[in-house]
Amino acid sequence: MSVHLVGGGWSPDSAPEVYGAFIIEALERGLGSGREHPRIAIIAVRTGDAEEHAEKLVSVLSAGGTFDAHVTTIAEGAELPATALTDVDGIVIGGGLTPAYNAAVAPLADEIRRQVAAGVPYLGFSAGSAIAAERAIVGGWRIGDVAVCPEDASEDLDEVTVQQGIGLLDVSIDVHAAQWGTVPRLIAAAEAGLIDGGVAIDEDTVLVVGMGEGGLVVSGAGSVWRAIPAETGVLVSTLGA
Repeated sequence: MSVHLVGGGWSPDSAPEVYGAFIIEALERGLGSGREHPRIAIIAVRTGDAEEHAEKLVSVLSAGGTFDAHVTTIAEGAELPATALTDVDGIVIGGGLTPAYNAAVAPLADEIRRQVAAGVPYLGFSAGSAIAAERAIVGGWRIGDVAVCPEDASEDLDEVTVQQGIGLLDVSIDVHAAQWGTVPRLIAAAEAGLIDGGVAIDEDTVLVVGMGEGGLVVSGAGSVWRAIPAETGVLVSTLGA
């Protein structure tokens, strides 16, 4: 199985690189089930524009190949039906307010883990990437009285907040790294002991976990920023595409 983590962004130029490997994995899974085109779950949790967001996800994913979209859209605070994951060859969870996504997806976390362990590829887009972690950074812009990232990246939370996520990965994920200035939040969360370390992913960039040499592959237009606690503080490095 592979977990594909996209930092957000809608660039059509980067879409084939960002989404192609996921579509290929889903296609291989679908062929094993006798389908010509893979059936991919597309989940959007947003109030007011969930359908539009799902359509944009379908559009960028289509740059990677042909598939049948099984779309489920709900408003923030609503319950996500179990049918969202029925008989699919891939799972895509979109972007928006990260705490709302985490609350909506939590009841299906066990099923998502079961399907991924059975070989169904997972792709998170922005919020969908953040909640894939066991310890999910869902928002916030301050730790105590200290600002650690721009308030615009707060996800409507004041204090940096870490919640139980889906649990596909044992490192935490932040997104829109260079574009929203969230790398300092990742570093500060690691230094404060809120997380055990993690990565922040640029827009139009994907980190694929579970395929390629070493199990990590970066593709797309940007970088993946890695923060690892150390005796002298936090070590920061980048993984380039």
